Amino acid sequence: MGTTFTREQLPNLPAKLLRDGHVFNAVVSLVTGPDGRRWTVKDFSTRPWYVRLLARLLLSHELSILKRLRGIDGIAEDAFRIDANSMAILFQPGEILANIDPARMTPEYLTKLEELTRAIHRAGVVHLDMRSFSNILIRPDDTPGVIDFQAAQTTWWMPAFLRTRLEDIDMSGAYKKWERFQPEAMGEERKRELARINKLRDLWVIRGYFGAHVKKQKR
Repeated sequence: MGTTFTREQLPNLPAKLLRDGHVFNAVVSLVTGPDGRRWTVKDFSTRPWYVRLLARLLLSHELSILKRLRGIDGIAEDAFRIDANSMAILFQPGEILANIDPARMTPEYLTKLEELTRAIHRAGVVHLDMRSFSNILIRPDDTPGVIDFQAAQTTWWMPAFLRTRLEDIDMSGAYKKWERFQPEAMGEERKRELARINKLRDLWVIRGYFGAHVKKQKR
């Protein structure tokens, strides 16, 4: 881990507000740290006390998830707790798929997205919101990245049938991108899998912290 920063330093660091969100969601900013690295900061300090109380548990949970995934290419390389009400995640440069030029979405990229999803699962984690086009990045080297693990869960404790179902829902996020951007190259097997998983979709709907889904601004 390089140089981190404290709550006291935050007001003096260059920052850009990404989203203020609902009262139940974090204020999210892009902050440049003392060593020049950029961080996504999630901050609940201005929220009501009852939100802050639960948010502390959620921040701890997300940090533990990111720790499990450390070392996987396409996941933030570093994260730390600023204080009880906030955390910082090393910023991944890239563009969310919600804003992407479709010409950049090649079969090679989509295959790598499937591989990244499986790597997350091998680490014992399900993301649970990979169907969103705002949680998947295309990075400057045209490889995928995954962000926003606030809804993620570990799977080591789950019965096999439940773990498999949730991993399927994650995989449907990758197949959905094939369907949107490369339907001709998708292949029959992926189409069948997406159709099968879509039947299970309504069994598990995750909308972020406290069930509130916030539209993300362009990165």
